[in-house]
Amino acid sequence: MNKPFFAFLFFALIVSGVSAQQKLKLVWSDEFNYKGLPDPKKWGYDTGGHGWGNNELQYYTYQNTKNARVENGHLIIEAHKENVGTNHYSSARLVTKGKAEWTKGKIEVRAKLPKGFGTWPAIWTLGTKTPLKWPDDGEIDIMEHVGFDQGKIHASAHCKKYNHIIGTQKTDTIMVQDCSEAFHVYQLEWDAETIKIGIDDKVYFKFKNEHSDRTAWPFNEPQYLLLNIAVGGFWGGAKGVDEKIWPQRMEIDYVRVYQN
Repeated sequence: MNKPFFAFLFFALIVSGVSAQQKLKLVWSDEFNYKGLPDPKKWGYDTGGHGWGNNELQYYTYQNTKNARVENGHLIIEAHKENVGTNHYSSARLVTKGKAEWTKGKIEVRAKLPKGFGTWPAIWTLGTKTPLKWPDDGEIDIMEHVGFDQGKIHASAHCKKYNHIIGTQKTDTIMVQDCSEAFHVYQLEWDAETIKIGIDDKVYFKFKNEHSDRTAWPFNEPQYLLLNIAVGGFWGGAKGVDEKIWPQRMEIDYVRVYQN
């Protein structure tokens, strides 16, 4: 191949890549450039302490700045060891349900994670149907981290055909040793063919549409975003909960959603 043609081809590929990136437009975001409670126009709360189907120990509170607040340009979700009703821990689970939902696109969350046995932070999405039928309506786990396995980040997609209850889950992991000391960008890219999950622009998990039926791909329907720290549970507490580490927090610098 002669050099002028090679140079032209290289330039064309760069332009093509830039053009593809420019097709994505920012459609929703929270930069957390304010103080106090999370913006109620953008965030709601799941509340309660019934175990959330996973035998979790925390009570998720509502509009309590101890558990969810914005300060110094960051959203802080913080779990505490304290009695709330019959639960011995408090935390927060923020949701965009009823306020923002998306079908396909790119979600980026820049976050620093909690640390220690019993912590179980997550950045994820769920189908918007009410009542939700899980796993039929779909779940995408952009980031999960359990404290007994420090530094191992998990990504998964759940649907009726593929989920952990029946042992068919689609999942993968990547090691991020400083995930509790440094901020990283946790990313979901989602189109009609593929769900891709990555960190800092490095994709490590892909789930493809097999074009069979909704049991294998419910992701042509909208999903909403959830941010939370669970305490304990069947997975998060599989090796116990260290009672001496609390409070623990997840800090989020921004949330950005892009679509064509």
